[in-house]
Amino acid sequence: MDAKSLDVVGMPRGGPNASWLSRRLQTDRLEYLDRDDVDELKRKVVRAIDRGGRRPRFGTYEKYARMALDEVSEHPAPKILELGCGLGGLSRKLLQLHPTAEVTVTDIDPTFVAEIAAGDLGSHPRATVRVMDATAIDAPDGHFDLAVFALSLHHLPPEPAAKVFDEGTRAAKKLLIIDVRRPSPPLHLAMLAAVLPFTRVAVIHDAAISGLRAYSPSALRVLAHHADPAISVDFRDHRTGPTVALACRQQSSAGPNTGAID
Repeated sequence: MDAKSLDVVGMPRGGPNASWLSRRLQTDRLEYLDRDDVDELKRKVVRAIDRGGRRPRFGTYEKYARMALDEVSEHPAPKILELGCGLGGLSRKLLQLHPTAEVTVTDIDPTFVAEIAAGDLGSHPRATVRVMDATAIDAPDGHFDLAVFALSLHHLPPEPAAKVFDEGTRAAKKLLIIDVRRPSPPLHLAMLAAVLPFTRVAVIHDAAISGLRAYSPSALRVLAHHADPAISVDFRDHRTGPTVALACRQQSSAGPNTGAID
């Protein structure tokens, strides 16, 4: 492993210039979603997230779907890849909102994929349901107009997270990352103090850990640069809600980065 890889592996979730407090407001502890020994708790969390996403007025699925469709508005029939789809709610909303979009619905968990394939998305004429790893996308270069990775990047350590940028910008012309916003350290402390008494509730337990594992914008830029210095990252301005980043690779890319970042 070269020096650059070591730098990325050891990088704080708050970025290379993270403060003393920010560096302590992170954890290697896994969420229930990341564990293989708590299937019942994992499904409770997934169901809770799915219910929240489907809410008519405040649901995240429609909000995130519109963000994604804004990025492919120039395409009459965009090809969209959803990575880490969970139960497929975002992909379902993409298909509802765009009458000609083709969506490839994927997750690394074969149980989720099997459940989706057995439902409405499995028989949808514009949907393809597959098991796929976001760090090793099984698709030709530039096959998709857009890849979307929503509320999932924080689950990954820095090295595989950088691989998502590499693979996402290879297989798709654009990669849209929507992930948990990392609060400022003082606000983060206050939020943790408020939720810690309730972390026996599975979804609150995972939400607290998500905040501790979330990447800051500066950390996302380092991950993208590590994957390839030709990958640019632009942030969509949302004062509340998740961090929204769009990554694109310049056509003159020379390959994976092995040099230092300024």
